[in-house]
Amino acid sequence: MSRIKFYGVRGSIPVCNEGFQKFGGNTSCILLEGPKHTVILDAGTGIRELGKEMAHDQHMGIDRPCYLAFSHFHWDHIQGLPFFLPAYDSRRTFTISAIGREHLGKDLRSIFETQMQAEYFPVSLDAMGAKIIFFQNPASHVSVEKAFVRAIKHNHPGGAYSYRFQDSEGRIVVYCTDIEHGDRIDSNIVELEHDADVLIHEAQYTPEELPHYKGWGHSSWAQAVEVAEKAQVKRLIITHHDPDHDDEFLCDVEKQCQVRFPNVCLAREKMEFVI
Repeated sequence: MSRIKFYGVRGSIPVCNEGFQKFGGNTSCILLEGPKHTVILDAGTGIRELGKEMAHDQHMGIDRPCYLAFSHFHWDHIQGLPFFLPAYDSRRTFTISAIGREHLGKDLRSIFETQMQAEYFPVSLDAMGAKIIFFQNPASHVSVEKAFVRAIKHNHPGGAYSYRFQDSEGRIVVYCTDIEHGDRIDSNIVELEHDADVLIHEAQYTPEELPHYKGWGHSSWAQAVEVAEKAQVKRLIITHHDPDHDDEFLCDVEKQCQVRFPNVCLAREKMEFVI
């Protein structure tokens, strides 16, 4: 049994204004809970609430392997890590992973050490308490016991990665965020997402907005739906909502999406389900 729960669904910057409460204002963070392992996708501000739940949930105890997988390292995907409560528990171990990633002149440890150096945060990475393992593998396929992970690089300023997770029972979840398809849908992404049980795909813009943001590294909801159709996925969840799109706006977008692809919804904070 695999559980998916959303803790951060906003793109670019967190928001907490009136009219943004239904979908939530925290930046990217998603929990994938498998039979034996926990995977956290990105560490935006949503990871703070996840950490509070982990600290009090025996099912996500200190002995359960936990992996943090990053699509990329822009602020809205890493800014919550210093506030992740379990990382201050010396009994816990976390693996920060970046599969298929070039070194880009830095290793993973240096990225997070810089974020938490004294000029930016009062606690250093080494002083957090938990054991943190950095796993950086240039291979595009990695297996952990009977689970498989595949990653491919896609178009985004500075580069970003999509992930395909397949558990020991064959269930498939694909995470694809901060991607700019351009004039044509990326065929490599369609292949990666083929026949997925759940596709989590970003859509920061509407089709009308997208032409004004070329080069910004994001998709429209119409592109996310087109990818889901081409890949024949069973369920589509759209995330990484624009910080200027309030609840009323996003509800309208959701209705438009469902006209084309009935089994779709826009991600909301604390939304969870089992596949």
